[in-house]
Amino acid sequence: MAKAKGSTRKKKAKKQAKPATKAVKQQAQPATKKVKAGKAAPWTAPVWNDDVLLGAHISAAGGTHEAPPRARAIGATAMQLFTKNANRWAERACEAAEGEAFSSALGATAVAATMAHDSYLINLASPDPVLRRRSIESFVEELKRCEALSLTYLVSHPGNVMDAERASGLRRNADGITEALERVPGRTILCMETTVGSGTSIGGSFEELAALIGLVPEPHRSRIGICVDTCHVYSAGYDLVRSYDDVWRRFDDTLGRRRLMVLHLNDSKTPFASKRDRHELIAEGSLGEPPFRRIMNDERLARVPKVIETPKGTDPTVTDARMLTRLRSYVDGR
Repeated sequence: MAKAKGSTRKKKAKKQAKPATKAVKQQAQPATKKVKAGKAAPWTAPVWNDDVLLGAHISAAGGTHEAPPRARAIGATAMQLFTKNANRWAERACEAAEGEAFSSALGATAVAATMAHDSYLINLASPDPVLRRRSIESFVEELKRCEALSLTYLVSHPGNVMDAERASGLRRNADGITEALERVPGRTILCMETTVGSGTSIGGSFEELAALIGLVPEPHRSRIGICVDTCHVYSAGYDLVRSYDDVWRRFDDTLGRRRLMVLHLNDSKTPFASKRDRHELIAEGSLGEPPFRRIMNDERLARVPKVIETPKGTDPTVTDARMLTRLRSYVDGR
């Protein structure tokens, strides 16, 4: 018996002798449990002890109140969702009961930054008066739902001039934004998203986004920010791989860092400057690991919410959790 106790003391001493890790290390990889052969271990959501605002685009199937539990399941602290079917014009009102249910579900998570992405059909820059009016009305309803759900941000793709004169398209886009923000006052911040700059779409350069925002008068201009998508800017010709600091210097000089409200972290299936929008899993595309590692350790971006829109695979929960775990592993000291 005495020999066994001595052996136990040595084992304890070895454990205590291991160097302490920094306080910011991740806390909960899913706990492993012994399970019978042929049975999968039960899924356990990751839990983190840091304040990194990191998450994913989450499905709202079954109602917006279903999104927060899905965000919790992947250990998210930021969350993006659609408030309606993004590929249909059909609108819907968000009643008080829905807002209360969403808020209650959100309170059971660690999510601190919330955002919606608007419909892909909206084109505020369209020269077609019927399509543009329909787009403005849809955009107004989107803002109303964001306010009803108390979402922090609304991410929106700039419009498409559809082969019309570009300056006029920018003006139509800005006027549509102005009208919508005028009709729906509130706290939700509109974030114009960078695009790949293909064809006649607006937003492929920082300069064009600055021009668009500059056409929106105050006080509405102060309610507009920028969402930088890593796949989009890389495909548009901003080399985050070889010229990371230069890209952010150009952003600061053109738009100002205070405009950066949201980051979409996506790798790209296509090469640099391809002008194509094809998202890939983090560190598995043409950007690779280095720029994402730099973003996760860039103090200037520390409090900017970061959301992935990467492929979901056969199990969205497991795939998204794996991507978030990978991104957090890039933080120095982990």
